[in-house]
Amino acid sequence: MASKLLQVQAKAAQASQAVTKNGGSYVKQLLEKNKDYIQEPPSVETCQLLAKQLFYTRLASIPHRYEAFWKEVESIKKLMKKREEMNMENAGMAALFGLECFVWFCGGEIVGRGFTFPGYHF
Repeated sequence: MASKLLQVQAKAAQASQAVTKNGGSYVKQLLEKNKDYIQEPPSVETCQLLAKQLFYTRLASIPHRYEAFWKEVESIKKLMKKREEMNMENAGMAALFGLECFVWFCGGEIVGRGFTFPGYHF
């Protein structure tokens, strides 16, 4: 166990040195590559304006998302009415989707608790 800890510490030190050595050039390269997306002047006011634009753009998209949600609900209702016609492939896909939703929920709970597992009864 102690040897594993030393190996992890050595790897972490190497990674830290690599970031320290190459981090600045990577950021410069990334900014140069994506300069079309940078708003000038880079100020607090510009950031606040962009944040406000993002907020109201997302707010404006709510009616479309609301309609899409109800279309999905209607398709699920139709599927439930025709459940006698459901084949094994569709049932398996629905089960996998439900399992995926449950796993994402559990992952979110763990992240919300600060990546700790206490309190969970497996």
